[in-house]
Amino acid sequence: MAMGSQIMVASALSGVNIVFLAALTAVWVRNYRTFRTSLVLGLLAFAVVMLVENAFALYFFFTMQSLYSVDPHVQQAVLVLRGLQLVALGFLTYVTMR
Repeated sequence: MAMGSQIMVASALSGVNIVFLAALTAVWVRNYRTFRTSLVLGLLAFAVVMLVENAFALYFFFTMQSLYSVDPHVQQAVLVLRGLQLVALGFLTYVTMR
């Protein structure tokens, strides 16, 4: 994979992560309003923090491409981490929506 394409795929994965996190946030806000438990509040806080983190990642992917273009190993690591996060959020979204 070319250097720029790895970051483009990583940014697309961040976009999908944002969609998953938005869905999780909506469910957990509704659940917190109903149940008012600290566990649901913790899940909600997790989703919001991860949502902000992925939004910042997208911002940096598009505004500071030179930061990632220096070393292809960095790009590969970013891609792998975003992919792992996608898998984790995919499982979490699946079990939450059931």
